Order: sequence, then structure tokens, then C-alpha cells
Amino acid sequence: MRLNQPLVNNPHSCRDELEKPRPEKSGLPVLLVAAVALIDVDGRVLISQRPEGKSMAGMWEFPGGKLEEGESPEYALMRELSEELGIETRPCCFSPLSFVSYMYDKFNLLMPLYACRVWAGIPQGKEGQALKWLKPLDLYDEALLPADLPLIPALIEMI
Repeated sequence: MRLNQPLVNNPHSCRDELEKPRPEKSGLPVLLVAAVALIDVDGRVLISQRPEGKSMAGMWEFPGGKLEEGESPEYALMRELSEELGIETRPCCFSPLSFVSYMYDKFNLLMPLYACRVWAGIPQGKEGQALKWLKPLDLYDEALLPADLPLIPALIEMI
């Protein structure tokens, strides 16, 4: 295990959980969201800050968004990156990297994370959101959304 890595799927805590009764299902709706780690030539990853007026405003996240009816995750990312960052991508630009299932108070988030090293344009916060390029280990120092934290080890390993 690396330093600064949160304990995700820790075998010791999982063994402890097996001693307890099986948990109840949440009954919450599942929200499918696609996210991307845009990786520049220096091995830095882009994160964006959630703007005022959105839930969890001020926190940082990987770019992406909700899938619309009939969209693949790759198509949703292509659309979202154009709308939010002003860059052009195509579905072939995205490589699956990891995924997370995270239970928030009102929904269970299912989020695949893709890596992308090829795009056209310069990312800009088109919705007024701040952007940062960081080395993967430095992501632990930011106020990332809780669902994004378990994705960092896959980025560290890949880059």
C-alpha cells in the first residue's frame, strides 16, 4: 500500500464486516455518471471545482457528467467536455481506467473513470468553474468529492 492512499477494500475491515449480518439494500436510485482524467504531457491530471449553486459547491472533481438517455459513457464525456471545458474529443480518445460505486444520501453513484491523453483545444472553465492540473499524488491534498477519492490509486499506478 502506498502512503496517502485511503483504505479502499481493506481485507482486514472486510473480514470484520463478514462477521456482521448482511446489510440491507439501500433502495436508492442508481445514478450513472461518466468521468475522465485528462492527462497532459507532464503526467498531470485536470480537476475542476464545482461552482456555486451546485450540490457540494467548492469541492473538486474529475470532469464529466450524467449520461443522457441513449448515450454511452464515451459519448456523454465527449458532450460534457465540449460543454464544460470547450475541448473536442471523440469516443476513441477514452480508455477505461477504473470505476467507483459510492452511496450518497439520496442516490448510489456508479461512475466509470476514463483516461484521455488526446483532445483538441485548451481546457477552460466555460461554466465559471476553476481548473487545476495536478500530479496524481497531489490529488490527495485537494478537497475532492468523496466518490472521486477511490479512483486516485488507479491514476497513480497508470501514470
